[in-house]
Amino acid sequence: MSEEKSKQGLREIIVSIQNEVLSDELLPDRAAELLKKLSALLGNINDKIVETEFEYSKELLRQLDLEQKANRAKIKAETSDEYLAKQEARNLKELVIEMIRSLKYFLRAKAEEYREGGY
Repeated sequence: MSEEKSKQGLREIIVSIQNEVLSDELLPDRAAELLKKLSALLGNINDKIVETEFEYSKELLRQLDLEQKANRAKIKAETSDEYLAKQEARNLKELVIEMIRSLKYFLRAKAEEYREGGY
């Protein structure tokens, strides 16, 4: 239960950052703070991916022991909560990576505007 609560907490933090990034009022200083926070959270997500892949591997092995055919065992394992958790962790990582890229681009564009005297 604590793992699920931890996962939800991480997801909630990232969704909160995502909403802020989508805001039209994002300032460069705040964007830099969010970039730093997302970069730090990436390590937590990687740890979560390792955990969820391990749990999925155990479920797949369990299904392989129960089934006579490997493809059937794999299909059953892919309908498990462990597989869902694994996919959610991977998707969360992709979201964070894309937000990091977006914030870096945003900061570069703002720096260019300042250099050209846009502000």
